[in-house]
Order: sequence, then C-alpha cells, then structure tokens
Amino acid sequence: MKKLLIVWHSMTRGSEALARAARDGAAEVEAQLLHAGEAAEDDMIDADGYLFVFPENLAAISGVMKAFFDRCYYPCLGRIEGRPYALIICAGSDGSNAARQAERIATGWRLKKVADSMIVCTHAQTPEAILAPKVIANVDLDRAAELGATLAAGLAMGVF
Repeated sequence: MKKLLIVWHSMTRGSEALARAARDGAAEVEAQLLHAGEAAEDDMIDADGYLFVFPENLAAISGVMKAFFDRCYYPCLGRIEGRPYALIICAGSDGSNAARQAERIATGWRLKKVADSMIVCTHAQTPEAILAPKVIANVDLDRAAELGATLAAGLAMGVF
C-alpha cells in the first residue's frame, strides 16, 4: 500500500485540524500524520508522497516546520526526487510567502507539486486573535479532506 506522509505543525490547532481532515480524506492509502517536531528523514524516505501543513508566522514558515525542513533537507537530498507533494497553510491574512518558501524547499528536493498550495485565511489580526485557538470552517476542512483524497488517489493509481 502506498504511503502518504502528512507533516504538520500548529500552535493554535488550526493547522492540526486541517492536517487531520486531510488524513481522514486519504483513506485509499496509508496516511501517516506526524508532528514536525517528531518527523525525521527516515519518515520522508519511507513515504511515497507528502503533505506539509503549517501556519504562516510573521510572513514565513513556522519555526518548528522550518526546523523539520532544516533537519531533513540534506539527509533526504538525492533520495526522494519526483515524489508528489502539496501544501496547506493556515494564515492570519496572506500565507503566500510561507507557500513560496516551502515550494522553494520542495524544488530543491526535486519534489513534484501536484496541487496548488491551499491557503486558509483565519483573518486573525490582533494579538488576542492570533494567539487564540482556531476553529476552521467546515468548508476549509472539506477542502483539506479533498486534497488528502486527491493525493491518496493519485498515489494509489500510480498517477504521481
């Protein structure tokens, strides 16, 4: 059975909820959900495809997610080329810079982008709203589940 690795990080539960929804949608494959602080190079090498789910913090990839990329980049370089990936970013207002950063890392790994980056905007703009636990709208959870299902179907059929 094909394996989809979903690496996520969340401080306010928004990205976690999106990662879990994507996992639930990926029923056609073995979908492994790992926190970015726990995911390692062997997890990357053992997977057939990837979904990276994280918040944008200060117009950038969240620190824990960036640490995951830093930790795994060189050990995985030359060992995962051509594998499919997608991104889900939970952002307060924009998310595009974090998407560009993650896409650049994936380009360095020579991964194959198989879907547009999904950016979920929470509109959190005050310190209180930014730090508050996030409740993700059902429409966005459904989009995350659909992205998980799309990745799973492509892996299962050998399309990617």
